[in-house]
Amino acid sequence: MLISQIKDAGGALRVVVRNGTEAYTVRDAASVYEIAQSCIASGTKMIDRINALGFGEAVDLERAYEEGRVLLPITHPDLTHMHLTGTGLTHLGSASTRSAMHEKDKAAAEEEVLTDSMKMFRMGLEAGRPKPGEVGVQPEWFYKGNGHAAVAPGAPLVSPAFAEDGGEEPEIAGIYVNGPDGTPYRLGFALANEFSDHVTERQNYLFLAHSKLRPCSFGPEMLLGDPPADIAGTSRILRDGKAYWEKPFLSGEKNMSHTIANLEHHHFKYGIFRSPGDVHVHMFGTATLSFADKISVAPGDVFEMEAGPFGLPLRNPLAVAAPEPASGGAYAVATL
Repeated sequence: MLISQIKDAGGALRVVVRNGTEAYTVRDAASVYEIAQSCIASGTKMIDRINALGFGEAVDLERAYEEGRVLLPITHPDLTHMHLTGTGLTHLGSASTRSAMHEKDKAAAEEEVLTDSMKMFRMGLEAGRPKPGEVGVQPEWFYKGNGHAAVAPGAPLVSPAFAEDGGEEPEIAGIYVNGPDGTPYRLGFALANEFSDHVTERQNYLFLAHSKLRPCSFGPEMLLGDPPADIAGTSRILRDGKAYWEKPFLSGEKNMSHTIANLEHHHFKYGIFRSPGDVHVHMFGTATLSFADKISVAPGDVFEMEAGPFGLPLRNPLAVAAPEPASGGAYAVATL
């Protein structure tokens, strides 16, 4: 079952589900977050709860998407309690992609940049898939921001004026809601564009944290339950409505050096991420980047990624913010 959120003609939020091509609203559902909380309280599975609520009118999801009425498949009422995070070097092809990204730095920084990346990748190959009940090696981990950095499908991904680049990363994200005792509950999985500044990262691997503090998008639909072990999708950049760059991407545990459970463990082992009621969108990495193919993007280009089990493609145009502050100088901090 796929679940999403849209605005109706009057601007009210509606929860929408579909199996196959037909989509319907869910009766008496205030939001996906509200459904998740009621499921946690009652010990009910999401699909069972949705079936119990029943279905209302049919919805043309593609039309809603075209009209800009599709929202993120989940949000938190307080966006500061929604966390956007991710892991890298988790896929079997990610080491070669990272190597290509840093190609120009080989002469000056091979030992400092590439060797550390390859070392972490090999650690994942050797110990990222532990037996059930055991703990494997921890992955590369990064923070993207809170819910204020989450952009709805179809809305622009705005690169800050100071950025060196803004490029796509096609990923699968796990979606979680914490229960009242802090236990994380996995709702499902969605396509995600882990939008990043790869030029900044390439300057020095220690700038990775800076390069990840960018907006991202996920959805439009969330697949409830477990994802396929072998996920094949396509990532493309559209320019003037035509594919400027296109490449397949692979995900799912069959194509990863870590298990999903191991990545989840190393995120939620930190107590700060088990605060009651919080929402987590955790992106699991990729091995496919247009930047690694030396592709340059421009404002107005559209990032599009799709993979059959996850429903409608995720599309977001690229935009660049105006310089801030207006003076063009250093950012001024006020003193109280």
